[in-house]
Amino acid sequence: MGNIELNTYLAFGYLLWIIGYLITFVVIRERTSLSRFFWLALIVLWILHTVSIGLRWVESYQLGIGHAPLSNLYESLVFFSWSVALALIVVWRRFGTDLVALLGVPIVFLILASTFLIDPSIRPLIPALQSNWLVAHVFTCFLGYSGFAVSFVAALLLLLAKSSDKAANLLPRKAILDEIVYRSIMIGFPLLTLGIITGAAWAEHAWGTYWSWDPKETWSLVTWLVYAGFLHARLSRGWSGGRTALLSVIGFCAVMFTYFGVNYLPGLHSYF
Repeated sequence: MGNIELNTYLAFGYLLWIIGYLITFVVIRERTSLSRFFWLALIVLWILHTVSIGLRWVESYQLGIGHAPLSNLYESLVFFSWSVALALIVVWRRFGTDLVALLGVPIVFLILASTFLIDPSIRPLIPALQSNWLVAHVFTCFLGYSGFAVSFVAALLLLLAKSSDKAANLLPRKAILDEIVYRSIMIGFPLLTLGIITGAAWAEHAWGTYWSWDPKETWSLVTWLVYAGFLHARLSRGWSGGRTALLSVIGFCAVMFTYFGVNYLPGLHSYF
C-alpha cells in the first residue's frame, strides 16, 4: 500500500472516529472508559498518519528524487493535518477535555480530505526548494499552526460558553478553555517565530534577500503581529476570556489566509 492509498483510508478513519465519538458523546452520559478508547484510537490514527508521511519519503527516494515530503501543497496538507492531530492528542492528555478533540478532529479530516482534490505526484524539487532550510521552515511553521488551530477550537468553545449559560453547562469550564487558548498560543508563537526566521534564511539562500515583502511573507508578519498582540494583551494588560478568545479566532483566520489565500496572489511562493 502506498502513501496515497493510506491517506485515503486515514481520512475515512478520522471521519469514522468523528461519527463514532459524536454518537457516544450525545447518547452516553458516563463515557469514561469509552473516552479512553477513542483517545487510544486517535493515537493509532496518528501513528498510521506518521507511517504515511514516512512512506512518501521512502517513495521519493525510490523514484530517485529523494526529498522530505514537505515540498508542495499536497505534502504540506498531509503534514498540517498530522501536526493538528498531534496537538489535539497532547491537549486532551494534558487538560483531560475531550470536547476540544471532538471539534478539532473535523479540522484534521477536512485538511486531509482536501488532498483528494490536489495532484499527489512526487516531483523533483525546483531550485528554490533545494535547501535544508526548507525542512526547518515548514516543520516549525506547521507545528506553530497546529497550536493555533487548537487555540482556535478552544476559543470558539469559550465564546459559546460565555454567550449562553445553557451551553456553558455542557462545555468544559471556562477557566480550562481559557488556559488552552493561552497555552496553545504560548507554544505556537515561538514556533511561528522560528518559522519566519528559518524562512528568511531560506529566502536569502534561494533569492539572495532575507525579506522581499512577498504576499506570504507579508501575511506571515501580519499573523505574527496578531499573536504578539494576543500575548501582550494577556501578559501585560491582563486580558483573558472573551477578548483574548476573539484575538485567537482572528489570528487563526490570518493563518488560514497566509496558508491558502495568498497562493492565489502572484509572488515568490506561488509554486506552493
